[in-house]
Amino acid sequence: MAKTPAQRIKKHGSKAVVPQHSLPPVINPTTARSPQKAQSNSKLIVIAGVVASLFLFWYLHLLVLNQMTQLSGGMAMPDSLVGGFDTSYVGQLKAAMDDDARGQLNYIHKTAGTLFPLIFGFTWLLLIGTNVAGKWLRWALWAVPMLFVVVRLWANVTVDSVLAAETADAGQIALASGLTVAGWVLFVVSLLAGAAAVFLGKKSAETAKPGQQQRP
Repeated sequence: MAKTPAQRIKKHGSKAVVPQHSLPPVINPTTARSPQKAQSNSKLIVIAGVVASLFLFWYLHLLVLNQMTQLSGGMAMPDSLVGGFDTSYVGQLKAAMDDDARGQLNYIHKTAGTLFPLIFGFTWLLLIGTNVAGKWLRWALWAVPMLFVVVRLWANVTVDSVLAAETADAGQIALASGLTVAGWVLFVVSLLAGAAAVFLGKKSAETAKPGQQQRP
């Protein structure tokens, strides 16, 4: 019976011949993911997110909220008013919309009105993260879409509360109007931040090309 290495050492001491065993490699080098492949996967996710964001923007603002005017006597929904609204507008809108119409607007806010800012915000965070190398600049650009998501979701809740209230609250109406305007401003600034991130990414790639060594 073959002896173990420990038994050989115990019997022969330093003269013991211990066979060398080689362990198989743990990591398969063929499964290693290169930075180029990781960046390519990120770009695919960004493209899918951009397409989804465009579809949700069209569905929410150009289709569903536009159709809601049929239930409000032709009055636009608060979400569509880039310049905000006042107490008089809210009073007229509440008089034109019944409980079913207000409930339908609330449902829109909970579905497409929630999905759009979340998907847009996630997509823009990834877009900026894959194109901007500087830490502080990346966080500065990230702040814009993150604020957009918070403000937009907060505006949805505030608008629903204003329309559901029995008596008009000037403070709540001013808050809902301010959040709506801020949401539109942050949306535009987010688009500019995304465009700036893409420009910086292309500029960094062009700068890195001259420094690359060509293979013989």
